[in-house]
Amino acid sequence: MYHSTIQILHMKPISLKTLVILFLLLHFNHLVKAQVLSTSQIDSLVQKTMTTFDVPGMAVAVLKDGKVYHKNTYGVRSIKTNAEVNENTLFGVASNTKAFTAAALGQLVDQGKLTWDTKVNDVIPEFKLYDPYVTSEFTVRDLITHRSGLGLGAGDLMVFPASNTTTLPEMIHNMRYLKPVSSFRSKFDYDNLLYIIAGEIVARVSKTSYDEYIKENFFKPLGMNRSLLSMAKIDADANRIDGHAPVKGKLEITGYTFTQIATPAAGIYASINDMSTWVQAQLDEGKYGAQLKDSLFSKKTHREMWTPQTLIKSGRGSYNTHFSAYGLGWFLSDVNGYFQATHTGGLLGIVSQVVIIPELDLGIIVLTNQQSGAAFNAISNTLKDGYFDIKGKDRIKAYNDRRLAGEREEDSIVSALEKDIAAQIKSKTPTPNPSDYIGTYKDPWFGDVMISNQNNNLHFRSDKLSDLTGTMTFYKGTTYVVRWNDPSLKADAFVTFSLDIEGKANGFTMSPISPLTDFSYDFQDLDFKKVEH
Repeated sequence: MYHSTIQILHMKPISLKTLVILFLLLHFNHLVKAQVLSTSQIDSLVQKTMTTFDVPGMAVAVLKDGKVYHKNTYGVRSIKTNAEVNENTLFGVASNTKAFTAAALGQLVDQGKLTWDTKVNDVIPEFKLYDPYVTSEFTVRDLITHRSGLGLGAGDLMVFPASNTTTLPEMIHNMRYLKPVSSFRSKFDYDNLLYIIAGEIVARVSKTSYDEYIKENFFKPLGMNRSLLSMAKIDADANRIDGHAPVKGKLEITGYTFTQIATPAAGIYASINDMSTWVQAQLDEGKYGAQLKDSLFSKKTHREMWTPQTLIKSGRGSYNTHFSAYGLGWFLSDVNGYFQATHTGGLLGIVSQVVIIPELDLGIIVLTNQQSGAAFNAISNTLKDGYFDIKGKDRIKAYNDRRLAGEREEDSIVSALEKDIAAQIKSKTPTPNPSDYIGTYKDPWFGDVMISNQNNNLHFRSDKLSDLTGTMTFYKGTTYVVRWNDPSLKADAFVTFSLDIEGKANGFTMSPISPLTDFSYDFQDLDFKKVEH
């Protein structure tokens, strides 16, 4: 049959009309084979996801072949107002801000004002890390590639949650007290504070504020008129979301996550319209405007941002992934044979995701106002499955099963803890004398914590971070459980005291109770010593 077809083709030339019909048939067959979701199917996918994961509102966009294939908004901005989400509603994009910070540095590199390997001390002389050698060798590239040697989320409690009063100069000074957990440039550990330092590099080199630089060099050129960086302006904007977190099975509105100084790491709020414009510019290698005549940054800089800088350990996963790495503001990997650049963002009660697959000219954006990362993954992976011709995968069920397993583990841990506490109360086991524990304790970078006696119960209050205020309950030995007054933080912790030879507390350490506690509660990095008796 094959040879017969070839002979027939040789016998009679094919007309242009026939070629067009054949092309259309092949194109149609490809679409059928790939099972790309229609816009109505995407709507159904999002609605089912919102119901499954109890998400009040979402905005989703799919960019394909230089056009907006799908863009829609769903649900409400806040359970308090029930006002509908629209295309101009501001969502916190959280760590998707990091790509803007990397791009800002890239512009300054293009202008010859610095290089990726400029020493940080050349721009910020007061910058110091725990190891003097690391300080002297630390470069701009090191700031944004998560390979500093510091642990996951190290020092985040200086900027998180948003009630923290630590200033930028204080934060920069306190970096020297954060102890490394691995060798310099040897291991990936995600951080936020060094992106804040990167934002300060942008400010000092450009001689303007970070916020103003981003507005003038990205928001204005791209027409991103519904994007903000100022917390005061975000708070005053009527068309913005509230974050939501489940507390004992019911959604509660969360407070703000990071302080203003953390903007270069996670501070941008933007609409789905504006994020679509930003992602399209990324797909176009930084080009934008009529006939793509204008450019945000050079092609060389764009390639550098999407070049692996720090390797990340990973398995094959759902998409037969062979490598995973961090570039400059982007996670990089191969998925089903295609290169992928992506990033997620997480705030209290808010998560976001951007996925870019350049070879397919495909961009996916998912913005939400509930902190379930399972929700955005279920949507983005279902969309990718359509373009990859992967059939039979129920991503919503898979992520929900994983979520429920995690919650069962958390419930089991908390339940066992409560049973232990109740049993000790019932048995009238002697408990420590509260007077042996009260006083002021200081951590070198976090500051003071006051432990006081209120109604014969120990009470925890942070001087710098009013969110971390709560009642302490005796657990075992010299360990107490502290429950924060705001349960939506979902970060109750163990407090373990050390004693002097008289049996009185002279310090304490902390650790989260639940394995689901956000990593930015970096309790493990704290080491308090008593400073008042």
